[in-house]
Amino acid sequence: MDIRDETAGEAQSDEAELARFGYSQELRRSLGLFSSFAVAFSYISPTTGIFALFALGLTTIGGIFFWSWPIVALGQFVIALSFAELASHYPLAGSVYQWSKYLAKKPHAWFTSWMYLFAGILTITAVAVTLPLALIPTLNGMGWHLANNLHNQRIVALIGMLVVTVLNIYGVRAVALINNVGVLFEILGMVVFAFVMALFHNHQGVGVIFHAGGTNATLSTFLVAMFMSLFVIYGFDTASSLAEETRNPRKEGPKAILIAVAGAFVVGGIFIWATLMAIPGTLQSGIKGALGPAAVIDANFSNAFATTYLTVVTIAIFICLLAIQANVMRLCFGMARDDQLPGSSLLRTVNPRLHTPWIACIAVTVLAAIPLLQYAGATYLAIAATGLIYLSYFLLGVAILRARLNGWPRRPAPFALGKWGVPVSLLGLAWGGGMLINFAWPRAASNPTPQQTGNLLDFHWGWLNHRPVLWTAAIVIAGVGAAYYGLVQRRRPAHVEAPEGELPAPAAVG
Repeated sequence: MDIRDETAGEAQSDEAELARFGYSQELRRSLGLFSSFAVAFSYISPTTGIFALFALGLTTIGGIFFWSWPIVALGQFVIALSFAELASHYPLAGSVYQWSKYLAKKPHAWFTSWMYLFAGILTITAVAVTLPLALIPTLNGMGWHLANNLHNQRIVALIGMLVVTVLNIYGVRAVALINNVGVLFEILGMVVFAFVMALFHNHQGVGVIFHAGGTNATLSTFLVAMFMSLFVIYGFDTASSLAEETRNPRKEGPKAILIAVAGAFVVGGIFIWATLMAIPGTLQSGIKGALGPAAVIDANFSNAFATTYLTVVTIAIFICLLAIQANVMRLCFGMARDDQLPGSSLLRTVNPRLHTPWIACIAVTVLAAIPLLQYAGATYLAIAATGLIYLSYFLLGVAILRARLNGWPRRPAPFALGKWGVPVSLLGLAWGGGMLINFAWPRAASNPTPQQTGNLLDFHWGWLNHRPVLWTAAIVIAGVGAAYYGLVQRRRPAHVEAPEGELPAPAAVG
């Protein structure tokens, strides 16, 4: 058979599959396995999270914080196993929204999706404000003279958000090309820097990961040190969010999700270990100086080499921002297509030439820019965004377990957990619930009140300024969602159409 005929046959099959769910093919289906993996890997972006929060782990429990990486990777891989099975059953734009829609009753599904939508929007903001933390020092290393203050960080973040908006509107092919090249650059860059540091600048020895460096290493402090790893390893469901633009998504989506988590674990683990080994002087002095990867590399290499590293980091953060917006705009489009959001008639508009939901993309960017009005630093945005992501995953996990106990799945799929489905779901809920408690725990290091930020964050209400940041973000978003659902969505029917045997039980979609 001619390759072109085979490709055309696959495209027709994918479009027919989509039609069985009640949707027509509006987005351009052009992505393969590597592109799907690359988008998910970019969302995870080990470079971005390690660059931003390495110092938090180091100053909390020294080199021992390395062990948070495999623990979080394992916990998230358990979550990813269930997500991979869902991706194999429901190859639709919107991932968490589509999955919860088919597995839970409408109130549960809608709130899960609403919280995930705004968690994604906050994640866009958090990554956008991380971009100047790498870009400004990079430009200064090239001879520029920019102050790395909150004002300039806000401007660079806005410019970054505008650029990725234009790229995402232009089309998935352009995004995939940039993303694929960027991922290769990020992986090679991190691995090369790691091996150079480990082989030629090993000041602490390979055993540094067993030393606390004089810090108070307890279970409580270890839970705080986990935040770098927790901030990194999520968003792997992005591979399924682009399912309607992926060829043969039932098979390729699950592979991309699992490979993205495994790849991020290996690449990030190598880099963290090497960076710890390359800390100059004593481990105690590195902890006292709150050294991050950029400072470690700057202390060991020439200015040109350090600037090269910052360039790699800047590229990684940029493609991370690109991937996150690609995910969130498709989630917004998927919900709007089912009339589940305010202004759905506009948000579901697809440009007939570019085949992208351009209005959803602009709306997501505008909402992501609003937190910059109260910008107090990347850390606080990361706390709120990550906590809400884990809350959304937990709510979806509850829906998955209930559906499994009701007999789901009833139809075979290319990726299936079989008898391991219920144990995997129980482990996932135990992990996710434990981390939710960790996120929500009120403490200055990981969930501070605005008062504990040194007045950098001010909600202009004394009572609210004494409440933890994550609590405020979750309650406000949930409160607005509850009001909208009660006034509007409660009376609208759920859009649930699926091939025979896909639904868990009639009661689940009532």
